[in-house]
Amino acid sequence: MGGGMQPCNQISHKDQYNLAYIIHFILGVGSLLPWNTVITAVDYFGYLYPHKHVDKVFSVVYMGSSLPVLVGLVLWTKRPTSDRQYFMTVLAVTVCGLADGLAGGSLVGSVGELPERYMQAVFAGTACSGVLVSVLRIITKASLPQTPQGLQRSAQLYFIVSVLFMATCILCLNILHRLSIMKYYTDKKLSALPYHNSYIGDLKQINLTGTPMSTAFSTEQTNLKTEFWNTWKKIKWNAVGILMIYVVTLSIFPGYITDGLQSKILRNWYPILLITTYNVFDLVGKCLTAMYVPKATVKVVWACSGRLLFYPLFAACMHGPRFFRTEIPVVLLTSALGLTNGYLTSSLMILAPKCVPTKEAETVGIIMVLFLGIGLAAGSLAGWLWVI
Repeated sequence: MGGGMQPCNQISHKDQYNLAYIIHFILGVGSLLPWNTVITAVDYFGYLYPHKHVDKVFSVVYMGSSLPVLVGLVLWTKRPTSDRQYFMTVLAVTVCGLADGLAGGSLVGSVGELPERYMQAVFAGTACSGVLVSVLRIITKASLPQTPQGLQRSAQLYFIVSVLFMATCILCLNILHRLSIMKYYTDKKLSALPYHNSYIGDLKQINLTGTPMSTAFSTEQTNLKTEFWNTWKKIKWNAVGILMIYVVTLSIFPGYITDGLQSKILRNWYPILLITTYNVFDLVGKCLTAMYVPKATVKVVWACSGRLLFYPLFAACMHGPRFFRTEIPVVLLTSALGLTNGYLTSSLMILAPKCVPTKEAETVGIIMVLFLGIGLAAGSLAGWLWVI
């Protein structure tokens, strides 16, 4: 070949030193780091705004702002407030949500075209993000005096470390696309789509035959829409399953857990420890898919439906028998919530690309992230029902 694209067999398809896997894991960590950083600092924001439902508001504005990015819309909502500082904090969380919608959707969409181990790496990274942030928050909180000044300094240190990690993610992303294995899979995708190689020729042929350019592009857009709906039909149960997972999870975590439950023993450590418990078991669940993934999507979807039982169980922790209103049942339920969230999410994300040809894998990733985003937004809104 001349100056054209390098053949696939001339580019290594081996992941040397597992570098691509490690980078995808780091990017998974970074994709949820802003969200985990905000919600794990619940003690700090609770101190600043004691009369606000901080976690519930943050959940709504973060998930609500990331969803429009996923569907390509920009929605503006006005939230009345009498506290300028509080408004600026909520605005910052909203901006993070917009960025998360863009970065998260792009990341999962691109990984959908790669072997399943890289999807597992991304979602293991998202779970590890929560664990790392929780541990960091515990260390910063415990290392300084439990005074307003100490709380402020620990929060500042906590956010500075998080920002440095995000800078590391930017560096890793620039390295990723230069790896030979990534070039291999990019070329493999292009070679499977012949129209990419003849696109310019097709445009010239359109001009020669006198076909209007607008008609040609309109036909192409129609084909893309048809492909999208055909792909959706193949993975609709995977998408519905992921939506159910996050409606249940976000309607309970973090708002209900951090705002609705109290402990006289653990005090303001209680929400931090519950968030850490959730994140640890979410990580365990997502790592379990490295050992076993169910073969049938229908079984996973039924398991997602079974998570509706968390509603009466958590309700019992607030209004039920005295035993249920103690720390042990809450910790056990929080652990189960995180474990099932991690395992079922990772399973559906791994199974979905297997339902379609390789050329549709990117579309699968976009659809799955879209429904994940809808579930997150709907779940964060449903979390307010606990207050009513």
